[in-house]
Parts: sequence; structure tokens; C-alpha cells
Amino acid sequence: MSACTADRDTIYREGLELEYPVKAATKIYAGSMVAVDSTGYAIPAANAAGHQLVGVALEQVDNSLGASGARQVRVRTAGVFDFTATSISQANVGAEMYVVDDQTFDEVNPGQGIRCGKLVKYVSATRGWIKI
Repeated sequence: MSACTADRDTIYREGLELEYPVKAATKIYAGSMVAVDSTGYAIPAANAAGHQLVGVALEQVDNSLGASGARQVRVRTAGVFDFTATSISQANVGAEMYVVDDQTFDEVNPGQGIRCGKLVKYVSATRGWIKI
């Protein structure tokens, strides 16, 4: 591909909601954190190697019986979300948080270092708002 030599009609989206193909034998629940694995397919977020958080599921998608990519999940890619925490404190506000599972985060890296955002509001030791 070469550089532009004329004006280009570039397609644009805000990018706040995107669709991702879901991995085979996978069910993603609405409101859960979603990651893509090393193959690029959407899966429930987890503390596992090769995962990258992409956002929060806007719907439940059951691809339990389908091949990878047979179903798509709509994901909110940015915002501030209320999730369960393992053990946070007010002092963690502004700090990077890490995925524990598809509905839980923590300020301590549980092993694989899958970042989910920054804590922007402390609610309790087991609940807070993270900015993805």
C-alpha cells in the first residue's frame, strides 16, 4: 500500500461500541468484562496469559455450540463501570487495576497482569468504579 496522493473518504465511528467475534464453545454474559485471547476472539475476561481487555459486554452471547466467529458480541470499549473488587481501599483511587475474572478486579496483579483500568471511585473494600 502506498501513501495517499488524493483525498480519502475515511469511514469513522466513535469506537465506544464495537463488535468482536466470539470464540468457539464460549458464553459471555451481559455486563461482564470481555477480553480477546491470543487468537483474537472474544472471551470472558480472566487472569490468563495472552488476554487483552476490550471492554464490557452489552449483551449476553452464547456461542457454546458454534465455531469461533459464528457469533459476535457488542462491547462498550470505554467508560466508568461499577465492578466487584477483591480488597481495595480509598488509597487505591487513581491506581491501575487488574482483571481477576469477568466481574472482579484488584489492585494487586494476580499473576498475568491483565489491566482493566484505573480505580476512579472507591465504594467499599469489595466494590469500586473503574475507568476502562
